[in-house]
Amino acid sequence: MAARSVPQAPSPEAPAQAGPSRRGEGGVAVSIRAAGKRYADVVALQDVSIDVAPGEFVSLLGPSGSGKTTLLGILGGFVQPSSGSVHFGERDVTFAPPHKRDIGIVFQNYALFPHMSVGENVAFPLRARRQPKAEWAGKVARALRLVELDGYADRRISQLSGGQRQRVALARAMVFEPRLILMDEPLSALDKQLREAMQIELRTLHRQLAATIIYVTHDQREALTMSDRVAVLRNGRVVQIDPPERLHDHPADSFIASFIGEATLLPVTPAGPDAVRLGGVTIRTARPLPAASSRLFLALQTEKLLIGDAVDGANRLAGRVTEIVYQGESSRVFVTLADGSSISLRQPSHHLARRHVPAVGEPITVTLHPEDTIVVPEAQD
Repeated sequence: MAARSVPQAPSPEAPAQAGPSRRGEGGVAVSIRAAGKRYADVVALQDVSIDVAPGEFVSLLGPSGSGKTTLLGILGGFVQPSSGSVHFGERDVTFAPPHKRDIGIVFQNYALFPHMSVGENVAFPLRARRQPKAEWAGKVARALRLVELDGYADRRISQLSGGQRQRVALARAMVFEPRLILMDEPLSALDKQLREAMQIELRTLHRQLAATIIYVTHDQREALTMSDRVAVLRNGRVVQIDPPERLHDHPADSFIASFIGEATLLPVTPAGPDAVRLGGVTIRTARPLPAASSRLFLALQTEKLLIGDAVDGANRLAGRVTEIVYQGESSRVFVTLADGSSISLRQPSHHLARRHVPAVGEPITVTLHPEDTIVVPEAQD
């Protein structure tokens, strides 16, 4: 790498202390205990407890205002909690400033320095931590190689595409080999195709780094794609934290069922230990019903609904096709049931051409396996 790729400016006024290389040590455990944050009369976060294992990739997922960015700010030291504690390993960092936490951070807007080259941007954390200058070039080259930007050290930030700038931000976050990396919606500014490609690359990069990653997103597909576990927040609380498959297939309540994936929720009443009533139809499930102390909802996930009535033991719902929307590789079929309820299901688009789907206005029978029949309690505020 050319000499001018390494910044020569003086170190920041309050740099973190240099430490030994952590390559090979893996990630650090993170423990959040009863964390809360209040701004005057507004409660942004309340009683949040999460344990993250060393090297785990955990996403904080939720709608706007759910508290996920506040929680990430507490982890990064940018927000002081009103209550609770945060530990990195055995170290209490609850009130430690950001530069004393030894963490890598990737911001939503990348926060790159436009007056610096790519190499200078990546080397900045090394300079800030006063790591030996003789090591900078090798570490910068290794970080750029990890994000597939070999040969870009001398380029200006203005010469890069959005995806390349994102890679520079990732390289800068990992160049000093942190054991914890925080990411605040880093892919939100990218177009759909590049965003999906970067999700897979981040998964691969995480395996190579073995660092602990905590990632904020409002995109549920993004969280399911990349994470070992996903913590879903609502109104400042963690509603459910589970691996992606369990989160999708075993939602804790009606909010999770509607927020994760694509599902229609219909109110139902209990009809025995393993059945509910939807209008005049009995729907059986292979799972125990939730406690009947609250309203119950049948969560009909679009991809699990089938067309036809030839499946033995399946639940059957009769209705009429009201709309078919072509969406590329799949089409969404909207159905009005006999009791007036509206649901939808997905079918591969080639089924339409083969007439596997009744036309608009025609009767249709929709089937659902008991194993795929999900009944959830109403979400509590």
